[in-house]
Amino acid sequence: MNVEHGTQIVDIDVSTLSEWMRRGEAILIDVREREEFAEERIPGAVPIPLSDFDPDTLPRSPGKRLVLSCFIGGRSYEAAERTLAATDAEIFNLDGGLFAWKEAGLTTDTGQPRTNAA
Repeated sequence: MNVEHGTQIVDIDVSTLSEWMRRGEAILIDVREREEFAEERIPGAVPIPLSDFDPDTLPRSPGKRLVLSCFIGGRSYEAAERTLAATDAEIFNLDGGLFAWKEAGLTTDTGQPRTNAA
């Protein structure tokens, strides 16, 4: 992975994302639709479907990288372009998305995600 700092979209691979997630250095946004997210997802991903996507509502946290993901990378790249047009933040796109994550043998969560509701 070649990461240059600045206002741009940077493609990252699954090993980079896995390490950032392990160290708590990334916020992973999954832009697939809710049904797809409920079926299977990368652990720790936050669902914001592309159909509802608004860059102004993305969660931000100082010191954390914003990474967008979908199934293979097309929709997340579109979301990254929208985000780049609306902000000067550096945006990371997971190259190959969930498909690449699974191909690398990394674990996924399946079934309905848990909520904080009592």
